[in-house]
Amino acid sequence: MKILIETERFIIREILPTDNDGMYELHSDPEVHKYLGNSTIAEKEKIIDVINFVRQQYIDTGVGRWAIIDKNTNDFIGWTGLELVTEEINKHINYYDLGYRLIKRFWGQGIATETAYASLEYAFNKLNADEVYARADCNNTGSDNVLKKVGLRFVEKFDLDGVKHNWYKIDRAEFLNKKPSR
Repeated sequence: MKILIETERFIIREILPTDNDGMYELHSDPEVHKYLGNSTIAEKEKIIDVINFVRQQYIDTGVGRWAIIDKNTNDFIGWTGLELVTEEINKHINYYDLGYRLIKRFWGQGIATETAYASLEYAFNKLNADEVYARADCNNTGSDNVLKKVGLRFVEKFDLDGVKHNWYKIDRAEFLNKKPSR
């Protein structure tokens, strides 16, 4: 098990095949997927494909979404982290995308903010990234709030597969010069 980041409350590590129960709970919930433009996973056996896809990203690009594990309970909370996006989205290609997804029972506890901020620290301090982007469905105010709290700035609205999204960005200087609110 490769631990990448530790925060006050969480261990952020690679997603493992043993995370299948937590990953299934996360990816089978329609409320979690409400603003994601994709369908839920109905059959638990299919979650191993998702885990293998993420693990292949670690090999191919050196980054990917990472498991959030509660230090006290060892519970799988969801995932956070960076993805190197290699297809064009909103006229951008080959960029780091910040993302997070939490099991519903863990919403509203500041977990997305804490772990997204830690992911940004990793991007700028370990990967020496010049910039990080993120996107959120325009109706997903929760995700918009997290992105703003960790320091990303709104750039524009854009259309992604027929759905309006907000596009966010933070660069190295912005991150290092501004302490995001937590």
